Amino acid sequence: MMIYKRGWEGNMSNAIDRRHFLATSAACLAATRLQAAELAGRPNIVLILADDLGYGDLGCYGQKRIQTPSLDRMAAEGMRFTQAYAGSAVCAPSRCCLMTGFHTGHARTRGNKYPDLPLRREDTTVAELLKQAGYRTGLFGKWSLGNLGTTGYPLKKGFDEWFGFFSQTHAHNSYPEHLLDNETAYLLRGNTGTKRTEYANDLFTDRALRFIREADDGPYFLHLCYTIPHANNELGRDTGNGMEVPSLAPYESTDWPAQEKGFAAMMTRMDRDIGVILDQIKRGQARDTLVIFASDNGPHNEGGHNASFFSSSGGLRGIKRDLYEGGIRVPAIAWCPTLIPAGRVNDQVWANWDFPATACKLAGIQPPPGLDGRSIDALLVESRREPPEYLYWELHERGFNQAVRMGDWKGIRIGAGAVLELYNLAENPAESRNLAAQNPGVVRRIEEIMASARTESADWPTPADR
Repeated sequence: MMIYKRGWEGNMSNAIDRRHFLATSAACLAATRLQAAELAGRPNIVLILADDLGYGDLGCYGQKRIQTPSLDRMAAEGMRFTQAYAGSAVCAPSRCCLMTGFHTGHARTRGNKYPDLPLRREDTTVAELLKQAGYRTGLFGKWSLGNLGTTGYPLKKGFDEWFGFFSQTHAHNSYPEHLLDNETAYLLRGNTGTKRTEYANDLFTDRALRFIREADDGPYFLHLCYTIPHANNELGRDTGNGMEVPSLAPYESTDWPAQEKGFAAMMTRMDRDIGVILDQIKRGQARDTLVIFASDNGPHNEGGHNASFFSSSGGLRGIKRDLYEGGIRVPAIAWCPTLIPAGRVNDQVWANWDFPATACKLAGIQPPPGLDGRSIDALLVESRREPPEYLYWELHERGFNQAVRMGDWKGIRIGAGAVLELYNLAENPAESRNLAAQNPGVVRRIEEIMASARTESADWPTPADR
């Protein structure tokens, strides 16, 4: 309750209030200027993730038939990585690694589950860390780590703005009848009944562009998660062509199967939209903006598409759901004209669980202790860093599978209790020559890592016959 006083007592009180107000205002202004100065040197961070994009699907990685001029230009103006790895060979665990900084021996999610397994309150995401550091945060597209009403919902895991699918299964449909706009259902009237006029990935591009324009003074973290080139294989619905896309341009007149025309067309459409986003960043940003493009895992054989048609694995063995290189080695491009020298090709080894530590380093904050990932900021500027002791994967799909990369050695165990396979990736990246019998010491060391690099999980128990 406000009390007004009169006369001398009131005037003295008002004078004291004015002095207090001026002192407080000056302190607030000084704090605001200090915060602005601290934020001024922090780059915007844009992370664009494709869905089931193979190592060989982009022109800059050797693709000959699919046109990807914007991503090729992004690589020419920035840095292209040849030994970057996804967190897993399937969607949900890979995205969990990317957001939390843990590999699948420690991550909350280590395989796909239905319904989606939500992140817990104690699972800290990179978005939460950046938001606490003063970044505005936005997520558009696919999120596999917690549905509406759970502890893993994007708005509870550090994102100020969210527009996307209800669940990972919902994201199998490129023409949904509704999406989530923060916590409200967003009706897509153009997709009701038999209509197919509102392509979800176009809407994600539009929201990303609006987010960039509105956050122009930065700093901001934008996570754009396309569902391209994932098959449109929504459960329980016959779509006819699992590669639905608004237009088959520029591949209408090819003699390819319909699914392959659709696959190529959605790739080129995504490439076009990423070019628009890069152009918007170039026009509007006063501060540095780092853009990273990558895929969540290797290519698929779904929706009538065959990964071999375009050599999507890029000469590597395996596809999605395999821990061979084709399932986990992915294209990755970093672009920041004011930070990264143009035209660099980087052969250093890193994995997507390095992203949270990297973002924290760029934002000038400390990452949480105990992460499996380490910052790759040195790779962006100096092109080298101390290599990791090892990379570890486990996959709970079609049994319990494990893989370890240690230097140039790669060990794989397909199934609990199976004999370890061993490959030298420097000499044989296609993993066609098993060298386990000739290198028992290396095999023993990798088996030790497989035993020690993981923690037990009630959701992902170790099979008894391991």
